[in-house]
Amino acid sequence: MVYEQGYPPPLGAPAAPSGAPAPAPSSAPPAAPVPAAFAQPAALGAPVAPTPGMPPAAPVPGFFQPAPAYAGTMPPPAAPYPAPGFLPVLECRALSKSYGGAPALNQVTLAVPRGRVVGLLGPNGSGKTTLIKLAAGLLRPTAGEVLVEGACPGPATKARVSYLPERTYFSQGMKVTDCLAYFEDFYADFDRALACDMLSRLAVPLTAHMGALSKGTKEKVQLVLVMARRAALYLLDEPIGGVDPATRDYILDTIISNYRREATILLSTHLIADVERVLDDFVFLHYGTMVMHAPAAFVRQQYGMGLDDYFRGAFRC
Repeated sequence: MVYEQGYPPPLGAPAAPSGAPAPAPSSAPPAAPVPAAFAQPAALGAPVAPTPGMPPAAPVPGFFQPAPAYAGTMPPPAAPYPAPGFLPVLECRALSKSYGGAPALNQVTLAVPRGRVVGLLGPNGSGKTTLIKLAAGLLRPTAGEVLVEGACPGPATKARVSYLPERTYFSQGMKVTDCLAYFEDFYADFDRALACDMLSRLAVPLTAHMGALSKGTKEKVQLVLVMARRAALYLLDEPIGGVDPATRDYILDTIISNYRREATILLSTHLIADVERVLDDFVFLHYGTMVMHAPAAFVRQQYGMGLDDYFRGAFRC
């Protein structure tokens, strides 16, 4: 793993031994200093001195910060932590998951408030799908806990969570209208009229069989069905991975324009450049460890680059 000059290593990266000899002088220019926002504070919530020449540091990635005082009926869209008095819609507390002794998630702790679109980002094998399945109640943690609206995943939380898996699951013999009827029967919060409108905008024929549709069109159908529910939390696993670039923007616009702002969307993707413009916050996972959780503007403010450029540099193999 190579971390480019000017990119901070993930929190918890091993430091050089204290007794190691000093490196030989080099004619290369010195590496850019790591901003103070990436330095682990002495205590959770401890203030971080701003980096000279940089804007005030955002909340320290991976650490809880004291939320500002706020009075209102909805939490403010300002930072990736709940305002006082507001229960996070999704919370992970030292969440760990292993498969046969191989860790997939390691001590992940985060809190996601309402009214946010959060990107779950990271290289292959980082635990993104595992985290989403844990929140959906499809997996059980090895250690720690995951909470949806303050409760462990179960029948009550599943009624409030709308989950899009990374693969298609409808029978090939079902028509699109059959899929609509299935969701309408199964979910009390399903809005069929909204789903039909979105399918029409995406030019999906309602009478077509699922087996006759392309992979990308099948994904459109499943995404529309998921987003047509009136859920509190939408868990989207690679929602635009199988569609062509010309359609991605329209699908993202469809997602954003049709979800209620009091709900939260957590979406995993490798296509960071495509989704960056719609994200409020992001979570970077690296081999099961959370290395950053911050507002989407954090990287641009601190490093003058977008999330996609940062990801390509900091997580370059």
